[in-house]
Amino acid sequence: MRFNRMLISATLVVVALVIQVSVLARLHLPGAVPDLVLLTVLALALVYGHVGGALIGFAAGLLADLAPPADHAAGRYALVLCVIGYLAGLAKPENGQLKSATGPMAVVVAAAVGSTLLYAGVGALVGDTAARHVGLGSLLFTAALYDLLLAPFVVPGLMALARRSESNLLGDSNSAKAADVSSGWLASGTGLRIGSQRGHRVKAARARVARAGRIKGVKRL
Repeated sequence: MRFNRMLISATLVVVALVIQVSVLARLHLPGAVPDLVLLTVLALALVYGHVGGALIGFAAGLLADLAPPADHAAGRYALVLCVIGYLAGLAKPENGQLKSATGPMAVVVAAAVGSTLLYAGVGALVGDTAARHVGLGSLLFTAALYDLLLAPFVVPGLMALARRSESNLLGDSNSAKAADVSSGWLASGTGLRIGSQRGHRVKAARARVARAGRIKGVKRL
């Protein structure tokens, strides 16, 4: 991943995690908690693709595993978000532009349900049975509902921000290439050339002088 992608992804993930831990987790809503970190991973995966989505999901999940008041094994949510980020990145549009909001909303619902099931499945493997006491069906419904209600306020803005950073980087590189091309064009039009081209001209002039000297020598003989 490029440096600008890493920087903006890290910033957005940290901000989302702080808001989720300090605000959303304290709302005491019935069932699940709105997952702002998941929505951030989804938005970035839909812009950066499956590889970027997997890397961002793993890093975001690992931060969530280590951030208090996490009470589960480290790496559990990292695995979940890594898989979800990879799968969501596969839904990235080819031209980078979304034709409608139906696709992203479907991705949000699928990710909310899939992450809850995967998290509960990994918990069952490590002996965590908390989901059974809460009720898996209630968790699935509330997770999908909360994330779906929060997604229109989060996903489009984060995708636009990520696209803008990408377009700014491409614009700077294209400007640099255009400057190189224009400078070369001006040099060719005005004859102001340096370096190797000047060396070729000097060599060509010397070759003409030497050839003229040989011709004159032949004529004298």
